[in-house]
Amino acid sequence: MQYGLSDEQEMIVSTVRSFVENEIYPHEALVERTGEVPEEIADEIKRKTIELGFYACNFPESVGCAGLNHLEFSLVERELGRGSMALNHFFGRPQNILMACEGEQVERYLMPAVRGEKMDALAMTEPGAGSDVRGMKCAAVRDGGDWVVNGTKHFISGAEHADFIIVFIATGEDQTPKGPKKRITAFLVDRGTPGFTIRDGYKSVSHRGYKNMVLDFDDCRLPDAQVLGEVDGGFEVMNTWLYATRITVAAMSVGRARRAFDYALDYSATREQFGQKIGKFQGVSFQIADMITEIDAADLLTLAAADRLDKGLPANREIASAKLYASEMLARVTDAAIQIHGGMGLMDDYPLERFWRDARVERIWDGTSEIQRHIISRDLLRALGA
Repeated sequence: MQYGLSDEQEMIVSTVRSFVENEIYPHEALVERTGEVPEEIADEIKRKTIELGFYACNFPESVGCAGLNHLEFSLVERELGRGSMALNHFFGRPQNILMACEGEQVERYLMPAVRGEKMDALAMTEPGAGSDVRGMKCAAVRDGGDWVVNGTKHFISGAEHADFIIVFIATGEDQTPKGPKKRITAFLVDRGTPGFTIRDGYKSVSHRGYKNMVLDFDDCRLPDAQVLGEVDGGFEVMNTWLYATRITVAAMSVGRARRAFDYALDYSATREQFGQKIGKFQGVSFQIADMITEIDAADLLTLAAADRLDKGLPANREIASAKLYASEMLARVTDAAIQIHGGMGLMDDYPLERFWRDARVERIWDGTSEIQRHIISRDLLRALGA
């Protein structure tokens, strides 16, 4: 990996950071207070992102997009991480799994998504199947040439705005020496499809306004044309397109940690106690040193993992390490920033208490910290036959 960013990459960073500061920050208090993103604000953010040329920048030039590589896209996500997730959702990064679209699906789903004409969401998690994807009970069975789907998905981010959902559904079961093993298929499901309902989910303390929704399927009929990839090929689609999404969590954690750190650094340099700036006290200055060291380490882990993907190198363990370390680093940094601010850190005069609450979910979604540790240790031990 070449350390240091190119001029073009520096431009990406400064452009997105400026956008977040000017177009996202001003609306954060409203979203935090109401738990909603007004439609006119969402539309304005989307329009300005399209004008900027960054909408669907994670998609290749072959479909009319910016074609950023993994490292460059990580820089975008890092800067977006500084702002409210509820608002930067409309900066527009469709699921790149849509590149698996074929035939009529390209014009019906892929191209409208990258042009900003339709929004998508991704659905895997169920009430009884979170990290255990093969434990999903939402199932589709053949009936008269169609698939009939029954079951429930929950914790589905962005579904309230989605025109269609990419849903992973059990489509069969194989008997193995270790017991039954579900076969999984990805489906494209349009909002308004009979038997398919999107409803409000749970009220979360993390990322207000960035809602999680519940999807209910009640004898919902889907034709073969709605299958994304191959029937029973859901895991292949996941492995091809989705595992890199953990880099997004890592990158956004770094961005949010840097914003929290900036508050702590400024406060340490201006706040006085006992006749001097509190940054002169070792108890504060050492925290500042630890915070920036951890942030830089998480940043480098994340960019190194993205760089491996760009070079076509195996990166599963490196991505897991970045996601694990960055998400846990964010928790420590936001907590330290509040400690430095004292009681004021918990007041809504500062956004630190929001960063603190928001940080908690990062260790859970897109694979818990425990799952990341399992991926890392398995990668190391398997090479030794263990």
